[in-house]
Amino acid sequence: MTVSSGNVPKITIEAIVQRIFAFRQITPLDRRLLKSAMLSEKGLNEKDHSHINRVCQGIRNGLILVVE
Repeated sequence: MTVSSGNVPKITIEAIVQRIFAFRQITPLDRRLLKSAMLSEKGLNEKDHSHINRVCQGIRNGLILVVE
């Protein structure tokens, strides 16, 4: 199944990050959803930055598997 950028539902960065940590992996769909959520906002607030940093640290520390 292919998801185009026009079909990506609006979802919060917090919800996406919760899903990533629940499954301990980040899928291509998760990455597209994060990108869409970040670009749809007029600016990221401090909480959003914190969530994104958490995901980056999780990947670096091996807590989150990057699935291709």
